Amino acid sequence: MAAKKNAKDGAAKVNEVLNEGLKRKLEMVVLASDLKARQDAKLDEMKGKANIKGFRPGKVPVSHLKSVYGPQVMSEVIQEAINNLVQDTLNDRDEKSAMQPKVDMSEDQSHINRVMKGEADLEFSVAYEVLPEVKLMDFKSIKIEKPVVPLNEDDVKKEVKRIFSEQREYEGKKDADKIVTEDRVGLNFVGKIDGEAFEGGASDHAHLVVGAGQYIPGFEEQLIGMKKGDKNQVKVTFPKDYSNSELAGKDAVFDVEILHVDGPKEAKLDDEFAKKLGMDNLEALNDMVRSQIKANHASLSQQRVKRIILDALDEGHKFDLPEQLVENEFEAIWSRVTQELEQHKKTFEDEGSTEEESREQYHSIAERRVRLGLVVAEVGNENKIEVTDEEHQQALIAEVKRFPGKEQEIYDYYLKNQQALAGLRAPVFENKVVTFVEELAQTSEVEMSRDELNKLVNEEEE
Repeated sequence: MAAKKNAKDGAAKVNEVLNEGLKRKLEMVVLASDLKARQDAKLDEMKGKANIKGFRPGKVPVSHLKSVYGPQVMSEVIQEAINNLVQDTLNDRDEKSAMQPKVDMSEDQSHINRVMKGEADLEFSVAYEVLPEVKLMDFKSIKIEKPVVPLNEDDVKKEVKRIFSEQREYEGKKDADKIVTEDRVGLNFVGKIDGEAFEGGASDHAHLVVGAGQYIPGFEEQLIGMKKGDKNQVKVTFPKDYSNSELAGKDAVFDVEILHVDGPKEAKLDDEFAKKLGMDNLEALNDMVRSQIKANHASLSQQRVKRIILDALDEGHKFDLPEQLVENEFEAIWSRVTQELEQHKKTFEDEGSTEEESREQYHSIAERRVRLGLVVAEVGNENKIEVTDEEHQQALIAEVKRFPGKEQEIYDYYLKNQQALAGLRAPVFENKVVTFVEELAQTSEVEMSRDELNKLVNEEEE
């Protein structure tokens, strides 16, 4: 229900005409006498600085300045009056606008002309949505099952073998030579399920080392015995726990053509090989791989924990959301979705949905993002969580490292684009809030395999 309240400070009037939920609308008036006074004050300031031909410095009559600069100065006065009155009113009302308030003024040109001359009051309305009050839940009520992946020495051996295979030198085999285990094969392929090619299942020129386990189980083994120029079909079944749930457990047929076959040169996986990689010995290489695998497990585990916490924060806070914030977030998401569909020449029906269903789904995602953004901000505000300059710098360095060979270009981009640079603070801030909540939550550990954890994380990203 709309409510009406009046406020006066002698030079301005404020009248509330709408107060429903988060929506507010105020009618405001700045008296003509105040506008003229502000204009005169600005012109008086200009008097001592103006340099106009025919007048000595500091001796230009205010009446002449007004005839030359009056309209320009009054435009500045009006804009300042609007900004100041809106901000002062929000402060007096102890309200924070979710977005920039929308100001509407009269379109009557004759009235506008009178305002510009200081003969009529400045009248305008301001519409905005206030940020909702966020009452934080008890974080101690959150239960977290933190994934723990035991280090598997077979995984270490497999990774070291992969590094060995990648670093080994190869030489081309004769066209008639057949593929054997440890050969490096160049091939093209097209994968099909029920006769239909699927996304991500084709390559014009891929490489693999037979026996390295880089491809779907059973794929590499079926290449053994083929030779350069051969074309054949490779039949496989995607694992039931495959990271892409749309392919998991399904039978696929790959049309394969062998482009070239390279055999490995004689080499040994020993201390000398490790030294070529900058390691002291083979054991040091194994230790490095163990550390990398542990770090990868920890990163995946933290991704899972973060998702659990964000889900809990989303579920544990219910409050009205500013419609405009939600709509802006939805439009940003929807724009990316439709662009991707266009790029891949697909429709919503190809994705097993309709436009209406997709709009509803992505609108819910927009609501979640806005809600979590407000909750995370409030957690940080209440608990004085901030991103330090050092953490901000570390985030910049990490971002630059993501673009090998273009480090200086990316670094310069952020230094010249302060908005983008400031944007690097947001994910750091969110992670610090998540860590804060995690420390208060009830956490237990759940042991699982790396494949199981990978599947969990990948399903959450879809």
